[in-house]
Amino acid sequence: MSIPAYQLGDHVTLKQIATAVANGLMPIVEVESMDGIYAVRFHHANDVSGLSDNQGRTRTFLGTGEIRDLLSGIGLTHGVLTWGDQCGDEMIGVPGHALTPDEMLASGTRIAFR
Repeated sequence: MSIPAYQLGDHVTLKQIATAVANGLMPIVEVESMDGIYAVRFHHANDVSGLSDNQGRTRTFLGTGEIRDLLSGIGLTHGVLTWGDQCGDEMIGVPGHALTPDEMLASGTRIAFR
């Protein structure tokens, strides 16, 4: 049985990702921490979709508990917590570069939703 191809855009709603997961899509879930605010991105088939509301605005969260409850409710079990705002320290002269999505996932921390 083959998994149907999904044409998910840059932004997806919880309902859209739930439908895709129910039909076999298993994305890599990234939870990005940005100074106490969290955003969720789904990495799938060489593309990335951000979790958005029905108007296409990025959904943000003030903690990981709500994210855990939402995503475990649609069958996702784990993800990667990343920190996109840390790439160097100009105060002490440590050079930095913006991390690529692959670098962020590789250096992130695995988190559970169940």
